[in-house]
Amino acid sequence: MKKFIALYHLPAEVMAQEENMQMTDAQRDEVMKAWGAWNERCGDLMVDLGAPLGGGESLGSAGKWNQSDKGVSGYSVVQAKDKDAAKALFKDHIHLGWAPGATVELHEVVQM
Repeated sequence: MKKFIALYHLPAEVMAQEENMQMTDAQRDEVMKAWGAWNERCGDLMVDLGAPLGGGESLGSAGKWNQSDKGVSGYSVVQAKDKDAAKALFKDHIHLGWAPGATVELHEVVQM
């Protein structure tokens, strides 16, 4: 099995709203229910369901940290026999309906 890291992206304006948004307990429960259903659908292929991310910074070659402009809002780690099988795990993923412009980026972990 190969391992893949999924990065969840949101547009910058949505990321800014997310940091200030307060969800009700009922809204949070509904979101977590959908993530739980996806987790169950993945079964043993789920390595790490992941977590939301925020406040990213990037370090440039000049040694200065700057606010990241990549819009990374979270991650998950899955395993699959190949990239096509990993992609299939993200069909109709909950993140894609979160906001217009939401995307999932998939990277294979390369064994050294």
